[in-house]
Amino acid sequence: MFSFFVSFVSCALLTLLVIKHAKRNGAALDSDYDAVQKFHTHLVARIGGVPIFLAVLFSAAVSTLREPAFGPWFAALLGCACIAMAGGIVEDYTGRVSPARRLLLTMLAALFAYYLLGAKLVRLDLPWGVLPLQLNLVVLPLTVLAVAGIANAVNIIDGFNGLASMVSICMLLSLAYVALQVGDMFVLVTALIVAGATAGFLIWNYPVGLIFLGDGGAYFLGFMLGELALLLVMRNPGVSTWYAALLLIYPAFETIFSAYRRMFVRGKSPALPDGIHLHSLIFRRIVQWTVGPREARALMKRNARTSPYLWLFSLMAVIPATVFWKNTAVLIFFSLLFIISYLWLYARIVRFKSPRWLFLHKKKRN
Repeated sequence: MFSFFVSFVSCALLTLLVIKHAKRNGAALDSDYDAVQKFHTHLVARIGGVPIFLAVLFSAAVSTLREPAFGPWFAALLGCACIAMAGGIVEDYTGRVSPARRLLLTMLAALFAYYLLGAKLVRLDLPWGVLPLQLNLVVLPLTVLAVAGIANAVNIIDGFNGLASMVSICMLLSLAYVALQVGDMFVLVTALIVAGATAGFLIWNYPVGLIFLGDGGAYFLGFMLGELALLLVMRNPGVSTWYAALLLIYPAFETIFSAYRRMFVRGKSPALPDGIHLHSLIFRRIVQWTVGPREARALMKRNARTSPYLWLFSLMAVIPATVFWKNTAVLIFFSLLFIISYLWLYARIVRFKSPRWLFLHKKKRN
């Protein structure tokens, strides 16, 4: 917990400095209020990934002083993470980096991690045994696409204050718990460091949104989640591969379903942004009804009240993954249950038949 505390405090202070710097210099401020995925009403710095990365870097250096054997691992992992978040950071500052280029950078980062860290998907656990994956022609592209996909997925769910960051914290704490159970100290310490930094950022991001995670921050968290999950599962055969699949299923399935919806339902490019993600629908169809009309203060309230719905929904995957981390059959069952629940909930909300239990606060009638 020392690593978590150091990372939390350093990121909280660094985030405050970044907010002041961005406001003073007008750097990387998000003023595009009319975009389909924007739900804020004031200028906000969108470079939350910078203090998170710096806090992780500082905490990793402190941990290396305490345990020198971690040094090469931290250097390789954070070096790869720099590549993954580079496109996002440039996009946060300039708005001129296409999604395809950002995706290519995350794939390049995963490729480096494949060779430098040995982070590769070499097996698939099944209820009746283990399916080994040995051909590099299969393992390499599968690993790269999986890690890059998770990095992109966290960026996709980053739609409201505290959503992606809190979901990431829950996943990272789960990784730390399972790593503790199997004695993987590097994954344990790294997961706590990243979780602490994200928590330090969160106190300025939620509920009022003084700073946004930004593409750089989302890609960094997504890449770290993908790599840590991969390292934990592949280095410890006692951890089922379905643990990682269930743990990350919320952002992963959101991405897969969004690509399907855009390509086959709407006939558009899967890279084209839209405003009908699950979190966007909850904002418009449920939270909007409970708070009030589209005014600045009401909009901020709706923004803050949207994320807790998705926090609870993501826990439907994180909790069983954490409890049944070595039971493949049970993990597969909960993975299917989550997908069915997601599709059912999405369909109900689209058809304006949202379940009544989702309406936590009814609007007062005059």
